[in-house]
Amino acid sequence: MTKTKEANNSEAKMSKDKKEGKKETNGELFRSLVFAIVLAVIFRSLAFEPFYIPSGSMKSTLLVGDYVFVSKYSYGYSRYSFPFGPNIFEGRVFEEKPKRGDVIVFKLPVNPSINYIKRLVGMPGDKLQVLNGKLYINGEKVKLERDGTFEDIDEKGNTVSIPQYIETLPNGVSYRVLDQKQNGNLDDTKVYEVPEGHYFLMGDNRDNSSDSRVLHGVGYVPEENLVGPANWIFFSASDSFWKFWNWPSSMRFSRFFSDIEYGGEKK
Repeated sequence: MTKTKEANNSEAKMSKDKKEGKKETNGELFRSLVFAIVLAVIFRSLAFEPFYIPSGSMKSTLLVGDYVFVSKYSYGYSRYSFPFGPNIFEGRVFEEKPKRGDVIVFKLPVNPSINYIKRLVGMPGDKLQVLNGKLYINGEKVKLERDGTFEDIDEKGNTVSIPQYIETLPNGVSYRVLDQKQNGNLDDTKVYEVPEGHYFLMGDNRDNSSDSRVLHGVGYVPEENLVGPANWIFFSASDSFWKFWNWPSSMRFSRFFSDIEYGGEKK
């Protein structure tokens, strides 16, 4: 039977409506995706950013495989608060000063594309020195008490016991530090005088940390380079996050959602 003109027109209209509906659905999906990406960028830039711990420079406070959240708003915002560090303004806006003892993610001064994480021990104007592995701030020795040992695994897979101490800064902030070597390369230093607008940061694993003691590496960190404090660990695994088949044996559940301030434990 031959289709009528009206039937042909109706089918053509239905086909056109279906195509337009498909285009509209695709358009909505694309807009939703763009909106989600924009929200994620804003959240990452203005609120919290996840950060992976790639080295042992902050042991025993932070371990390789810890994932932490960095608070982006705590110190206000600089160009480095945003992806790729666009040079859109200088200094910081809504600035709040960091506190001595904060564990901070910052942009490496000699290469701002690299993130570092260390502990703030020296404020602008401070004079710091390390003598015989002990930290001095403005001529006063920082309180240091033995706190047993930290059991670690070396590169050969052997268990090693590292002397561990509790260090207490002048403002009362306490945390654990490791002293693996006697007479290490950075156990005796010159006096460092922190310039205005800069900070002095050190790793808690004192013999295995490239930090502000190395002036040609990290050196004094400009306040503009501070990304934010890391306050808690939300995930931790001894193996790669992506090797999910190893999660049952590699996940360190005791470190999930734990405070950073005192070696991954709550005080």
